[in-house]
Amino acid sequence: MHVMELLDIARYLGALLLVLGLVGFAGLGARRFGLPGLVKPATARRLKVVETLMISPRQRLALVRRDDVEHLVLIGPDGATVIEAGIAPPAEHSP
Repeated sequence: MHVMELLDIARYLGALLLVLGLVGFAGLGARRFGLPGLVKPATARRLKVVETLMISPRQRLALVRRDDVEHLVLIGPDGATVIEAGIAPPAEHSP
């Protein structure tokens, strides 16, 4: 291989790494600050899946938190059913 070919390959790899880095930083920025209509920032999210439990191969229980209220939902192949609504989340204990 000639020196020029090695320099060309190094230049191409450097450009590829630069573009991938820029795309990664753009994704992190979109996740952190949000894009209107696409992504909400993590602090503005109101909905969170707290915990899931598989109770059979085709059914699972999910504890979903919206604002400061939790809901227990049974999810299966036929759809989802609310088992219990309006559960107060446990108080956070700091160590």
